[in-house]
Amino acid sequence: MKFFAVNGKRPTRLSEKTRAFAWESLNHKYGLDTAKDPCVVMDEYSGFEELSDIKKYDLIIKDIAEKSRIRICTGEKISGAATFGLAIKHLVPATVNGHSIFSSVSHLTIDFETVLKKGVNFIKEQSISAAEQYKGTDKEEFALSCVNVFDCFEIWHKRYLDELKDREELKDNYQILLKVPFKPAESFYEAVQSIWFVFSFVRLCGYWTGIGRIDWLLGDFLKKDLENGKLTIDEAREILAHFFIKGCEWICGGNYGSGDAQHYQNIVLAGVDEFGNECTNEVTYLVLDIIEELGISDFPTTVRINQKTSPELLTRVAQVIRQGGGVIAVYNEDLIIKSLTKRGYEISEARKFANDGCWEVQVPGKTFFTYVPFDSLRFLQEDTLKGYEAGVSFNSFQELYAAYVKTLSIKMEDLLSYVNNERFLQNKNQWTWKPTTPCSVISVFESGCIEKGHSYLEGGPVYNVISPHIGGLTDVVNSLYAIKKLVFDDRKVTFEELMEILKNNWEGHEYLRQFALNKYCYFGNDNDEVDAIAKDLVAVFAELCDEINDRSGFDMPGGISTFGRQIDWAKTRMATPFGKRNNEVLAANFSPTPGTDQIGATAIIKSYCKADLTSMASGAALDVKLLPSSVKGENGIEMIKGLIKGFVSLGGHFMQLDVADIEMLKQAQEHPEDFQNLSVRVSGWNARFVTLNKEWQDMLIAQTGSEF
Repeated sequence: MKFFAVNGKRPTRLSEKTRAFAWESLNHKYGLDTAKDPCVVMDEYSGFEELSDIKKYDLIIKDIAEKSRIRICTGEKISGAATFGLAIKHLVPATVNGHSIFSSVSHLTIDFETVLKKGVNFIKEQSISAAEQYKGTDKEEFALSCVNVFDCFEIWHKRYLDELKDREELKDNYQILLKVPFKPAESFYEAVQSIWFVFSFVRLCGYWTGIGRIDWLLGDFLKKDLENGKLTIDEAREILAHFFIKGCEWICGGNYGSGDAQHYQNIVLAGVDEFGNECTNEVTYLVLDIIEELGISDFPTTVRINQKTSPELLTRVAQVIRQGGGVIAVYNEDLIIKSLTKRGYEISEARKFANDGCWEVQVPGKTFFTYVPFDSLRFLQEDTLKGYEAGVSFNSFQELYAAYVKTLSIKMEDLLSYVNNERFLQNKNQWTWKPTTPCSVISVFESGCIEKGHSYLEGGPVYNVISPHIGGLTDVVNSLYAIKKLVFDDRKVTFEELMEILKNNWEGHEYLRQFALNKYCYFGNDNDEVDAIAKDLVAVFAELCDEINDRSGFDMPGGISTFGRQIDWAKTRMATPFGKRNNEVLAANFSPTPGTDQIGATAIIKSYCKADLTSMASGAALDVKLLPSSVKGENGIEMIKGLIKGFVSLGGHFMQLDVADIEMLKQAQEHPEDFQNLSVRVSGWNARFVTLNKEWQDMLIAQTGSEF
């Protein structure tokens, strides 16, 4: 039984039965079973298409609860399964006349804290009270839909109890589900089952939610059980391992373009609680144990690191990172809390931060979040430089830079108009939310929705965030720097001549192209001159976000990302001044353009950290790929720890470290059957390498690993 590791062997702590269960799940057994049963079909309901959207939705959720297959896996320690294949495609699993009816929601982490501490019945009572409060108003229909969610949840829950009650080998599952998730959890086992059952129902209905701070949620339960002798640490590890194994139930194998495992079920570990006390506990280490042993990449896990993080946790994180697969990333907790408080969040709220099921920061259980990405390199090429057409000219670098800032300002105004027109009906200075897709299953688990009588998509949560995300920033920086050096500093070519060369894709000017590509020291090499351009552009972008923020009904913090869009963007990109030809795949997130980083990982981190990333409250992702040879032995562990500590002390935001063997990736391209569980970090998620299409695989191979 092979659980793939890039660097060294995986340890063995779990029982053989649990490892066998993991092997089945990772090798598509349950995913392929799910895919056989796509959805409920609403054609049999006379008059269905004449119903209001929310009435259709309520009927669909009831059908899902009543008709979804109940799957009980042999030996499972927790129960519940999302058994409709259409949910894997980010859709509410229901069709009429062969067509899907409602899209679903992701980029959020729901309120598991209330589920554990107060139970689902508490939230249901809130819904019933809201339905009474809003009776006879335009909010009544939504409130009744929330009550319907819990009625349907109870139907689904009872079906599991009926299946489990006569299964002697699963009597613990049955006894626990008699209580949770409707009542508060009182033990570690109950808490794990409670989170899973709610999570499983939500995604059965098509929604992709993050898990959030699982060690903070579960730590006190485990501590109490260990102190009382109710279970051992090994028993707790087995229970929690089944949570992770069940989370692989949507693995279907095959080619998925940007890979499998993109279901936003991310986990956040460690860091401080709302009072500033460190949360690292036994559950933190159990999660790291399970990831290390089983190599499960379906729960991308980010560890909150601060200046006071213990050496023990740093060592354990480094050990897991060294295994490869990119499952572990790191947040700079100190900087993120500072960025959120600068944005107006109370410090107690800021300290609770997790993510949206990817890596963008949010307060879990209270936040509507989405983002609007754009390609800033295309703005430079097509707008500021007019597609390299004759007649465009600048007399200085400062003039060129100012013109690009103006372009960016115009585009941000366009973005504001797009957001407001998409989301709101406007009446002078009043904002009225546009009716949109029903999503009561999510709304009931987001604080604020029931109380306000508004759904998750219509202003219900406490915080409503739409984040502009600038992509291609590194490529813009390198382009501006190359023009500065080639034209204005070194005078190798005139501005007009360079535009003509770029328009013709460097044809006939290979010497100059190689000079531009290799002579200058671009972003990612700790070059203050080029890094200053990046620092200034981040500040400009932050200011532009602030300018549009007050004219929107949303909070609009900036973020820096590509999430793999650089592949699609390449199709419309022209040749760059720093020597790349048209249609090349360029930089990911806020990372160096492939092939331009020459010094190593430390220099990459230094360049990235020179910008004031407290101004990017949504996030700014740095991808760093390390060669297995550079992290061997105890020195390798210390080197990874050093990178993380340097990242935190210099002011980084979010870093994805991935130990990747390029030759192994090439072998996996040729012989995918031998590398089914080889995981790689893609952007905000993980994927098994063989499920990526060739474009994505080639991009990852091109992002060769760094030495220190």
